[in-house]
Amino acid sequence: MLSALTNSLKVKGLREKIFFILAMIAVYRIGAHIPVPGVDPARLSELFQQGGLLGFLDMFSGGALRRFTIFAMSINPYITASIIMQLLTVVIPKLEELSKQGQEGKKAIAQYTRYATVVLALIQGFGITLWIKNLGAIANPSYFNLFTIIMTLTAGTAFLMWLGEQITDKGIGNGISIIIFASVISRAPSAVIGIFRKLQVGTINIFNVIFFLLIAVVVVAAIIYIQQGERKIPVQYSKRVVGRKVYGGQSTHIPLKINQAGVIPVIFASSVLLFPATIAKILPYDWAQSIANMLSPGSVLYTVIYALLIVFFTYFYTAIQFNPREVADNIKQNGGFVPGRRPGRPTAEYLDRILTRITLAGAIFLAGVAVLPNIVMPLTGIQVRFGGTALLIVIGVALQTMKEIETHLLQRHYQGFME
Repeated sequence: MLSALTNSLKVKGLREKIFFILAMIAVYRIGAHIPVPGVDPARLSELFQQGGLLGFLDMFSGGALRRFTIFAMSINPYITASIIMQLLTVVIPKLEELSKQGQEGKKAIAQYTRYATVVLALIQGFGITLWIKNLGAIANPSYFNLFTIIMTLTAGTAFLMWLGEQITDKGIGNGISIIIFASVISRAPSAVIGIFRKLQVGTINIFNVIFFLLIAVVVVAAIIYIQQGERKIPVQYSKRVVGRKVYGGQSTHIPLKINQAGVIPVIFASSVLLFPATIAKILPYDWAQSIANMLSPGSVLYTVIYALLIVFFTYFYTAIQFNPREVADNIKQNGGFVPGRRPGRPTAEYLDRILTRITLAGAIFLAGVAVLPNIVMPLTGIQVRFGGTALLIVIGVALQTMKEIETHLLQRHYQGFME
C-alpha cells in the first residue's frame, strides 16, 4: 500500500489527482472554520460537551457544527437524498428504467438527487435555525437574519455536494466519502489530546490506555481482514473454434466480497437515524426531547435500531451492486459455466445463495464494530467519539482509495509494456 502511494507521486497524472484531492480537502477544512453570520457559537459550545446526538453530528461535520460554520450541516442532506433516490429507484418503474440507461440515466438520477439535497437542506437548515433561536444563540433574530442563516447553511451543503462531485470527477475515489473521511479524521487529534489530559489529571491510568490501544489494533486488523476477504467462485469457459483460431478454454473466478457494500451501510444507517433524531431535538416539546434522547448514540434503542439498519442496508446495497441473474446470464452468453452448476437460472440461484450467506457475515461484523464502543468505553474508561463507526468509515474509504490508486498504476504499467 505504501509502495503504491509512493509510486503514485512519481506519475504526473496520479500526482495531480492526489494534489487536487488535498486542495479540495483544504478548502473544506477552511470553510469548516468560517462562522455563520449573526450566530454566537459560544452559546452552543456547552451543549456539545455532553456528547450524545449533538456530539455524533459534530463528528460527521468535522467540528463545523460545534463552531456553527457554513458547513455545519455537512453532507448529511445529500446522503439522505441519495438513500431516498435509491429506495425510489427500486419502487418507481421510471426511475428503474433510468438506472438501466447507462451514463445518461445515471446523470438524470444524479440531477434529481441534487434537487432533493437542496430541498432537504432547506428543511434541515430551517429546523436548526429555529433550534438555535430558541436557545438564544442569535443576537438579532429578525426575519432577514433568520433567512440569511438558513440560506447560508443550505449554500454550504450545496457547495460541499459540488466539491464532492469535483473530487469524484477530477480526483480518485468517491468524493462524498472522502469529505466524510476528512471530517472524521479531523477529530482524531482532539481525541488524543483528551486522553493525555485525562492521564495528567488521573481520571484514567496507563493500563486503561494500553488496553484501549490493544482493542483498537485488533479491531483495525479485523476490519481490514473482512474488507479484503472474498469468496472466489470458479468459472470455466469452453473452447470455441472461429476459423483457424481457438478462443476460450480458460478458467477464472468471480470474487464475491464478504462486505460487498463497503462502508456505505454504516453511513446510510447513521444518516437515517440522525435525521428524525435531529428533527425531534429541534422541536420545543417534551415528548420530542424524549424521542431525541432515546435515539441518541449510546442509548439501548439507538444501538438496536442502528445494528438492524446496518444489516438491512448491507443487504440492500449489495443487491444494488451485484445482480446474480445478470452475472449468470453474462457467463452463459460468453460460453462459461460454474463447475457443477447448469448455466442460467441454477447458476444465478447458486450465486444468490452464496452471496446471501457471506453478506450475513459481513453485515453482522459491520453492526458489531459499529456498536463496539458502547462496550469498550465502559471497560476502559476512555470516552472518545472516534469509535467504531469512525473506524469503519476511515478504514473503508482509505482501502477503497488505495485500491483505485493501485488500479491506475497497474493500467499505466500495462500501457507502457504494450508500447
